[in-house]
Amino acid sequence: MDSMKSFQSYCKADELEEQAYRRRTRKRLIIIGLSTIVLIAIIIGAVFGTLFPVKSSKSKENPPTYTAESIKAICDVTRYPDSCGSSIAAIRSSSNDTDPNPGPSKVFILSMQVAVGELTRLSSLPQKIISSNVNIDPMVREELEICENLFEDAVEYINDSISAVQGGQGDEMVLSTAKINDIKTWLSSAITNQETCLDGLMEAANHAAIPQEMENATRNSTEFSSNSLAIATHIMTILQSFQVPIHRKLLKFDRHHHGREFDPRFPLWVRRGDRRLLQEENPIPNITVAKDGSGDFRTISEAVELIPKKKKTRFVIYVKEGVYLENVSIDKDYWNVMIYGDGMYKTIVSGSLNKVDGTPTFSSGTLIAAGRRFIARDMGFINTAGPEKEQAVAMRSSSDQSVFYRCYFDAYQDTLYVHSNRQFYRDCHVTGTVDFIFGNAAVVLQNCSIQPRQPGPDQFNTITAQSKTDPNQNTGISIQRCQITPFDNLTATTYLGRPWKDFATTMFMQSHIGDIVDPAGWTQWTQGVDPPNTIFYAEYENLGPGSGIIERINWPGVKPNVTTEEARRFTVESLIQGNQWLPKDSMVYESSLE
Repeated sequence: MDSMKSFQSYCKADELEEQAYRRRTRKRLIIIGLSTIVLIAIIIGAVFGTLFPVKSSKSKENPPTYTAESIKAICDVTRYPDSCGSSIAAIRSSSNDTDPNPGPSKVFILSMQVAVGELTRLSSLPQKIISSNVNIDPMVREELEICENLFEDAVEYINDSISAVQGGQGDEMVLSTAKINDIKTWLSSAITNQETCLDGLMEAANHAAIPQEMENATRNSTEFSSNSLAIATHIMTILQSFQVPIHRKLLKFDRHHHGREFDPRFPLWVRRGDRRLLQEENPIPNITVAKDGSGDFRTISEAVELIPKKKKTRFVIYVKEGVYLENVSIDKDYWNVMIYGDGMYKTIVSGSLNKVDGTPTFSSGTLIAAGRRFIARDMGFINTAGPEKEQAVAMRSSSDQSVFYRCYFDAYQDTLYVHSNRQFYRDCHVTGTVDFIFGNAAVVLQNCSIQPRQPGPDQFNTITAQSKTDPNQNTGISIQRCQITPFDNLTATTYLGRPWKDFATTMFMQSHIGDIVDPAGWTQWTQGVDPPNTIFYAEYENLGPGSGIIERINWPGVKPNVTTEEARRFTVESLIQGNQWLPKDSMVYESSLE
């Protein structure tokens, strides 16, 4: 009995132990199961967070901090980091800016405000110089007045850039590729304007005092403008390095750019209505000009006086066949003007202003186009001053996003002044002698006839003279699919170009170059002085007896056989942001190399 009880007690104890063991096992399994679920949740959360990052709710409460070292890092991308940092510090102090953490967007805007302030101050200097020089030379006076206008235009370009940057919230910048290109173009033009002032004074003055005074005065404004341009050029890298939120989708291609449905046959900045006007044989004009009195006016200048200022839609002037002896100026406030005629050799505007007779190069153009988005079609522009009159411009364009289609430009020295901003020339005819396509625009001449002609005694011909002064300027001359042939009996030595400024940038590509071009290809600006290594003179897939590269001059900046990738930088699509410029059935256009 006792042994039975003992056995029963043992069995009961064993059963209790078994139950306890089962309970411990279930607890372990539950703990393991819960741990596994938690671990899986952590892994899924980590993966999801990596693939689909969610902005922290604390991000607005704790924005990135930007110290003085951060401002220095931004200014380090510029050519003049010391003036960048000190000028931004000065404007913050003078405006009682107490923000301890100015972000990249604010630093960028401050840099441009610095440039605006300096240029505004500088704008009054030309009149002060005129007032203090009673017997000033008339041509120097005119150049100083040109400087005043150039400075005012530069202020407008930079203010437009500031407006383009603003629009985000806090440090968030609303940027698109098109907007960045706009800003770089306008800042490049602001620098070009300041350089143009100095060029004109050097050309006009009999002594160096006034040009030197102006050069000293513009040193700060030029540096400040350059600083802003450098920041614009590197803005995306700067924002990424500071982890600033960006509307990245806007950096990609937007089919509804600025509210307009994109047509892949055209560049982004050619509007639908402008495409139609370029295609139509006879667009309906607002005003008709005719020498015989059958139009609204007998002169183009009378018609120009009726152009509304800053008009957002096209204003069309039709000029009937004839030779119009006048100088025509489309001022900067005349936007969206189109002038068309009956043919490049039928409707001719003819002038003769020139340097020798007292007109500055900048003002000598038979046509001057400054208002944005100007279009000329089926017109001829001639300067009849001969080679003995030196600089005499047929046409100067400072018009951003301007188009010249089937136009004729005829003169000798300095025929076509592609001064600044973005320009496109298609199926045009250009003749000239010395530097006859010159300036610092971002410009493409495509499918044009370019004809050097016989210059004056002891002169040689240079087709181009590009004047880029800052490595960050998005400028250059591109000659694509053009014909380089002689005009009449040409015996003078002819070159593709010479470098006007230290960063001169020119490309001849896919063109037919006749035997009139010297085998060296390029020549010095000042005889006996080689240009700096910073120039970029390039050729790509040219044909014809003058296209041989074996004997091209051996300067570091001369690239007689660039790669396809390098050449693409000079297409309509890249250089002036074109996108298959015009439809094949009206204005044949190549946006790329193919």
